[in-house]
Order: sequence, then C-alpha cells, then structure tokens
Amino acid sequence: MVTTVAQPGINNFDISLFKNFHLAESFRGQFRLEAYNAFNHTQFNSVNTNAQFDPATGALTNLAFGQLNGARLPRRMQLALRLSF
Repeated sequence: MVTTVAQPGINNFDISLFKNFHLAESFRGQFRLEAYNAFNHTQFNSVNTNAQFDPATGALTNLAFGQLNGARLPRRMQLALRLSF
C-alpha cells in the first residue's frame, strides 16, 4: 500500500542590498545587507506520516498522524563590509 501525503509548500524570498564606495584611488569598499526568508513566512518542513492502527479494532493509535512537526529557519539577516585593494 502506497500513501501519498501532500507536503506544505515553500515560500522563501532572499534579498541582498549593497552600496559600493571608493575610499582612495586603489581602495574600494562595499557595504552589504543580506536577508534570508526576508518576509518571514512560516515554512513547515514535514508532516507526520506514520499511521499506526490497532490490529483488533482498526482504530488509529498514532494521534499525531497528519500533524506538522517542524519548521524551517525564520528570517536571518547579516551585515558585511568588504574592502578591496
């Protein structure tokens, strides 16, 4: 018996903003802001698909069957300063 369970979708937006500037003739700088999962959408990563039944009555014994049991990382942001010469 094969059971197919639809998993939740992924809605993930990563954004990067940066500003280049010159410090001297041979020195350049870059300021960066990077945001992962920028809009902070909750993204569930798995569904409990372990169906267990009582052999005598046929009743479902795993009460967590079909429930979401984890989430991906929330919004993460990082700042960076890059110097080139």
